[in-house]
Formats: sequence, C-alpha cells, structure tokens
Amino acid sequence: MASTLVKALRTGQRATGLLEQASKTVALVNTQQKELHTSQPVQGVLTMPDRLEHIPEAADPGFFEMVEYFFHKACILAEDKLIDEDMKMVKISREEKVKKTHGILKIIEPCAHVLEVNFPLQKDDGSYEMINGYRAQHSHHRSPCKGGIRYSLDVCADEVKALSALMTYKCACVDVPFGGGKAGIKIDPKIYSENELERITRRFAIELAKKGFLGPGIDVPAPDMGTGEREMAWIADTFANTIGYQNMNASACITGKPINQGGIHGRTSATGRGVFHGLDNFVKEPHFMNMIGAEVGWAGKSYIVQGFGNVGLHTCRYLTRAGATCIGIAEWDGSIFNPDGIDPKALEDYKIEHGTIVGFPGAEPYTGENLMFEACDILVPAAMEKVIHKGNAHKIKAKIIGEAANGPITPAGDKILQENGILIIPDMYINAGGVTVSYFEWLKNLNHVSYGRLTFKYERESNYHLLESVQTSLEKRFGRVGGPIPVTPSEEFSARMSGASEKDIVHSGLDYSMERTAKGIMQTAQQMNLGIDLRTAAYVNSISKIFSTYRSAGLTY
Repeated sequence: MASTLVKALRTGQRATGLLEQASKTVALVNTQQKELHTSQPVQGVLTMPDRLEHIPEAADPGFFEMVEYFFHKACILAEDKLIDEDMKMVKISREEKVKKTHGILKIIEPCAHVLEVNFPLQKDDGSYEMINGYRAQHSHHRSPCKGGIRYSLDVCADEVKALSALMTYKCACVDVPFGGGKAGIKIDPKIYSENELERITRRFAIELAKKGFLGPGIDVPAPDMGTGEREMAWIADTFANTIGYQNMNASACITGKPINQGGIHGRTSATGRGVFHGLDNFVKEPHFMNMIGAEVGWAGKSYIVQGFGNVGLHTCRYLTRAGATCIGIAEWDGSIFNPDGIDPKALEDYKIEHGTIVGFPGAEPYTGENLMFEACDILVPAAMEKVIHKGNAHKIKAKIIGEAANGPITPAGDKILQENGILIIPDMYINAGGVTVSYFEWLKNLNHVSYGRLTFKYERESNYHLLESVQTSLEKRFGRVGGPIPVTPSEEFSARMSGASEKDIVHSGLDYSMERTAKGIMQTAQQMNLGIDLRTAAYVNSISKIFSTYRSAGLTY
C-alpha cells in the first residue's frame, strides 16, 4: 500500500512539473508574440487635448476648434490601426512606430500657411475703402493646395483655417490628390458694383500670386459663397496676363471658370449633384436605413433645404428628379413652405426674375419658429456653418441630414442628433462634388484638350458598325426572304451610341467617386462599430490616407 502511495505522489509531481513547464512555454510564446506585434493591438495612448475638451458641450465653438476636435476624435480611434496595421511591414519596434505615428499626426493637424492682405479700393463714387482678405494653405502633402474663395462679412483667419483643414480631409476622403486651402475677402458682394468687384478680385489675385498663393502647381482656388464663374474668369485672366504670362498652363491656376475660358461642363452643378449622390448612396443602403427606421429608396421622401444658392438649387433639382418632394426652402430674407411640394424649376425662374424666393406663388410664406424644425425625411443645410447647435439640435425632426454646407453642425449638436437616431452624412464627403469636378477641370487644363474630343466620332462610328454587323449576321443565318432584318437599338443604347460627351464623362466620374467613397465610409463605420457616426468614419479614412502619404514620402529635413 505504501509503495502504491509513493507511485501516486511521484505521478502527481511529474504532472505538476509538466504543467509548470507548459505554463512557462505559453508565457514565453506570449512574450515572443508581443515582441513580434502579432497579438491584438494595444490600447492607444492618444487623448483629447485639454484646449478642446470643452468643445463637445460648447454652445458656440470656434470653427477651427470644431475641425480640430473631429480630427482628434478620429485620431484616438484610429491610433492602433495606424500603428499595427498601416505600419505592419515597417521593421522597427512598436515603441518607435508609436513615436512615428504620433509625429505624423502632429504634422497633419496644423495649418501650414495663413496669408492676410489689406489693399485699398477706390470706389465708383471716388471714395476709398480698405479691403481685408485671407488665404490659408493647410497641407502640402499633395500639391497644389485646393479650396474656394468666398466673399462674406463673416470671413476671418479662424474661418479660412478651418475650411482649409476641412478641404485637406475632404480631398483625401474622395481620393482627389490635392492639399487643402481656402480664401476669403471680408465684404458683402451685394453692396458693390460689378466694376468695384472686378477691381477687388483682380487685386486680390495679384496679392495671392506675389506671395506664392496662386498658380497651377502651387495653389488653385475655386468658387465659394458669394463668388462664381465671373470672379474665376477675372482671376484666371489676371494671372495669365501678369505672373503667369509665360506659363502655358496658366488657365489651370483656378477652377470653376466659364466654359469658354477653360472651364468644364458640369462644374456649376457639381456640388449639388454630389449632394444628391451622397444621399442616394445611403438612402438606398438597407443597413443604415434600418438603423434609423426609414424606408429604403426615394419613394415618399420629403426634404427641406436651407439656402437656395448654387448648391441648394441644384440639390433640389436632383432630389426632385429622384422622386423626393421639396416641402420647404429657407433663405436669409424669408422662407417658403408647401407640404404638397415645391417645383424647383419654377422657383428658380421666380428668383432670377425677382431676386428673392419671397412671394413665390407656388408656396406659402413660412411663419413658424424655424423651417429646419419642421418634420421631414431629409434636411439639407446648404448655407452657413454652425446653424445646428446645442441650443436647437433637439428640435430637429428630420431622419437624415446632408451637410451640403461646410460645418453646419457643431460637435454638441452632432452628439444630440446622433443620440436622437438621426443619420448625418458629413460635409467632408457629401459636398465634395465640387472639388472632384474641379480636379477634372484642372486635369483638362493641363492636358489642353476636352474630355471625349479625341474619341467621340470613333465611338459613334464603332457603335454603328456594331449594329450593322449584328444585322448582317442575322441575315446570313435566317436569310432575307421577308426583306432586311432591322436591328433597332434600345432607348438607352441610342442615347449613348454617339459616344460620351464631356458632360457624360464628368457625371460618370463624379458618380463613381461618390459611390466608392460611400462604400469606404460604410465599411469603416461597420468595422469600427461606429453605428451611425459617419463623420468619424470619414475622418478615419481621410487621416489614414494622409498618414500613408507622409509615411511613404518622409520628411525632407
């Protein structure tokens, strides 16, 4: 019995020794795995900067602070991905990867250059006035910088810095290879004559060009609030006849020009068309529609637009064509409402004739608190920034908000809207149609040939030959007893058999860019379990792309 007990003890000791050895082996393997970075990503160490901690609750935050807050929020979530996935093949220790990642994110955030100019204007009545203008270049990770010029009394250094930062992330979001920029002149364009505006615009162009803030390979502005084709033509002409007089690519110094000055078909409606495509990609996505309790598709959808300028007008056109019903339009001088629907074309004609939407016979004057608070499926703020904030976000009844304007929702308002189950399609994606088509115009100017010009006739004749070939084959097979066998193209083929025009190519390219970007945002939102927080998903995608550019290019010195 004693010998049996001894054998049992020895067996137990041997088993204990094997367990200890196995546990040591597992511990060693785990240590090796950590050193090889093959384990799960370690929790990041980035936190929100102290100066931005109040932003999620701020009633009226600075615009640039808003952009910085959204940037840092995305960086905190994306940190581990940038370190452990994007730098997976970089053969350095994880500690060094962390340092490099944090360093690149510090490079991405600040605004590279901000130019302030002041110059005199002699008005038509002989009096003088000092004009104040700004141009910000946020990032040079891609060249040239890209961003609009706005004429507004709200223009300031903070605004152009914020908008230039937003342009950097917007371009990266839709894979347009530009850095971000923005310009503005602090004036109310409505109170100046055309001659005065031309003098202001041309002088501003000279001031930008002298400082290296204007040029086809340096900095390429575009239209924005208060500006259009006319101002872009003045700037292009000024540059071509001064600093750019020896540059054969001088017309590429700016986009949004008239067609006869090197512009491109489809640019005027590009931002509004992009808003439609941005909404369309999500309205037809069952996953997100189910999350907010909305029906898939456009049937029965109603919408309200704040701002009936270039963006708001074209947004109304495309949404109405898709089958949605416009029930309200808000403008700076008054709002109109019609639950049975407003005809965008009739409203456009009325505004052209009268200079305002007030008094439009196809709708009633709105007398409530604020048109944005009315019940609808889709709300499109297409005017100014920070119109939805902590004080009024809880009054919004729309199910979907498409940010056609830049920064129309503050972080506090964004938080309230998400808590209420409202899907926000962010500005950096949905209003990127303008910069996307600006990219096409810039390429057209550098190539010195219109899209489709070289292939239009060839494609048309090829399609005719195709139809003739089909007809000949059928007649050989079945004979011509009853006469020739006609091959009649469908309506869709007939519309396209002449080949793609420049406008067709532009629309196709814009549609593809918006669709591809939407899929990327959806994928990131689902992978990171962000729910309906599409803004953070878009920022994460943009930051990842800019990060990869900086990581690959390195630093010059």
